[in-house]
Amino acid sequence: MAEDLVLDTAIRDWVLIPLSVVMVLIGVLRYFVSKLMRSYQTPDPKIVKEGQVILRARNLKSAANFIPPKSFRARRIYLCNEENGLLHVPKGQAQNAQAQMFSDPNMAMDMMKKNLSMIIPQTLTFAWVNFFFSGFVAAKIPFPLTQRFRSMLQNGIDLSTVDVSYVSSRSWYFLNLFGLRGLFSLILGEENAMDDTQRMMQMGGFGMDPTRSLGAEKDNLDIIQHDWVLSKFEQRAEATLRKLVKQ
Repeated sequence: MAEDLVLDTAIRDWVLIPLSVVMVLIGVLRYFVSKLMRSYQTPDPKIVKEGQVILRARNLKSAANFIPPKSFRARRIYLCNEENGLLHVPKGQAQNAQAQMFSDPNMAMDMMKKNLSMIIPQTLTFAWVNFFFSGFVAAKIPFPLTQRFRSMLQNGIDLSTVDVSYVSSRSWYFLNLFGLRGLFSLILGEENAMDDTQRMMQMGGFGMDPTRSLGAEKDNLDIIQHDWVLSKFEQRAEATLRKLVKQ
């Protein structure tokens, strides 16, 4: 049977709080260091244009039912026309994003700097946590959990009699590592709140091909069934106002 533990307040003051504060400070410091290491590159006008076209297509898709059918058809033809539509990519002009990255040494160098700015601080921080705080029970989650969460929350504590809701200091480190995105969005802004899970995913693939996004947005616009929600809106609003006045 799982045992209840009484956590010392000194653990909160000298383990839990320092770990959380250090993780936040390292995240902020790593952002500014990576910003200083980032080399300035003039954006490719073609890539910027494709991004704006994708954004325009998404806005049209989300607000399609608020414009008249004739206007929607004209915009869709302008974007999806097979001859000269902005979203149409002729065969043979699709670029390989991975090959384009390897052909640009500055882009490859920026990717290496980003990976180093992620790996080195986290390696040093984990060594610091493992050396000074290994084996501590740092906190308790205020709701019951199943046994499947034991390996995730009690890393470094090999006691099956401890309740699953208790969190070890090493597990608290990993929870802060992957769970501080919301706090970084408040401190650094939404665009700069990229967490380590997204960085690890980017290490596996070197970006997306913009031509694929153009084709995907074109297919999404082609299958939209337009239904104008503002049809006879004035008559319906007048009828509603008349009912309210009569009441």
